[in-house]
Amino acid sequence: MKRPIKVACVQAAPVFLDLQATVDKTISLIRQAAAEGAELIAFPETWIPGYPWFLWLEAPAAYMPLVQRYHENSLVLDSAEARRISDAARECAIHVVLGHSERANGSLYIGQWIIDAQGKTIGVRRKLKATHVERTLFGESDGSSLSTFETELGRLGALCCWEHLQPLSKYAMYAQNEQIHVAAWPSFSLYRQITNALGPEVNTAASRIYAAEGQCFVLAPCALVSPEMIDLLCDDDYKRSLLQTGGGHARIFGPDGSDLATPLAEDEEGLLYATLEPSALIFAKVAADPAGHYSRPDVTRLMLNRTANPCVVEFSAPQPQSVEPDADNIERLADHLEF
Repeated sequence: MKRPIKVACVQAAPVFLDLQATVDKTISLIRQAAAEGAELIAFPETWIPGYPWFLWLEAPAAYMPLVQRYHENSLVLDSAEARRISDAARECAIHVVLGHSERANGSLYIGQWIIDAQGKTIGVRRKLKATHVERTLFGESDGSSLSTFETELGRLGALCCWEHLQPLSKYAMYAQNEQIHVAAWPSFSLYRQITNALGPEVNTAASRIYAAEGQCFVLAPCALVSPEMIDLLCDDDYKRSLLQTGGGHARIFGPDGSDLATPLAEDEEGLLYATLEPSALIFAKVAADPAGHYSRPDVTRLMLNRTANPCVVEFSAPQPQSVEPDADNIERLADHLEF
């Protein structure tokens, strides 16, 4: 980072299972952030078309009709819908980190699309491993998704949700000199009476610790569960006890773990804003740089394979070379033949 930059962090509910309407809302939020002078806006995990809460509420056979709708409303990169978003980034001169369900042929992936202020793609990543029941719907990525990207704003990276509980994945990002990190979350309103691990205290702490461990700025966008989602997904009291409305806990943290923006109420839609000062990175790194002066690679080190691993690798078989016979070859061949 060479200069201060203003950033925006989304806390809102998508228009659930509605690709076109959520693209409209995405563009509206991009314009709102740009009008306030933000140079970067960060969206929650699977913002398009919303997080698939139905995975956690009943058996797979029961939610198959919703899986079809989820596929149909997931985002295809380089589609007309995607181009509307990148065009908005260009028109508003703002960087965008967009959480989405990426549809690639017959598979879905938990994706983050990084777009620059000219509307060009800086990077596309997928969640390295979907969490728990998410694996019934989403595929996995490879080491190419553990990358940071050089931008005019600074070195930018992103992870989704419980990737922030994976120590080695985090260290892989820290070691690439990440300066601005987008920690995308869906909402903290599931199973709150059952387990603390899915609640706001633990997961907000994960974003804060990421900032302090990696000495980087962290934007942690967080979606809301809307009443419309409850009406669609929860048809009895038991399901309504598992999933509640709200759950928004968006945050912006400095590289020392401090809050840089006043949080919204957990059921309130809006944008958090903060100005990121490059000097804060220097002071944090002087104290502890886990991939630099505060590391001990002679004791522990990480092996990182950032190679993409496609399912199909095409190659051309070498063509046999023809050999022109000459007189010497013919004579030697004749000596070995018996007539």
